[in-house]
Amino acid sequence: MSSITFTEEFSSPVPAARVFNALILHGDELIPKLMPQAIKDVQLLEGDGGPGSIKQMNFAEGGKFKYLKHRVDALDKEKLTYSYTMIEGAELADKIESISYEIKMEATPEGGCKGTNVSKYTPKPGVVITEEEIKEGKEKAAFVFKAVEAYLLANPEAYA
Repeated sequence: MSSITFTEEFSSPVPAARVFNALILHGDELIPKLMPQAIKDVQLLEGDGGPGSIKQMNFAEGGKFKYLKHRVDALDKEKLTYSYTMIEGAELADKIESISYEIKMEATPEGGCKGTNVSKYTPKPGVVITEEEIKEGKEKAAFVFKAVEAYLLANPEAYA
């Protein structure tokens, strides 16, 4: 089966640079603090955090999954773009070869931002991925984004 690609758009009243700074550049530290019930920590296994680096997100005890690993494919702080590929763990266990993400954030005239997230799911040979399975992953990502956004709105000086 070939890859399945989804494009999602999101918006926020928070400026693009602050969202990118908090979610992408400092998300490894911030997200476990905001969601300790779900995420224990994020460890840098290889590299310096830039392209080619391998990171492992460890989930909190008692959860459905133990960890997931992803590879940083591209990071452009000026253009506010980030690409990474999940390569091991969690949802990848028995159905998915990889999931690639391309995130881009842009400023809006109102002072907030709009973003685009393109996700590409590559199933293992002979496996069919259902929309329901993909929907579950997208909901988790939206929940993380909303948690970071709420933090930034409540703390206007953070990641400014």
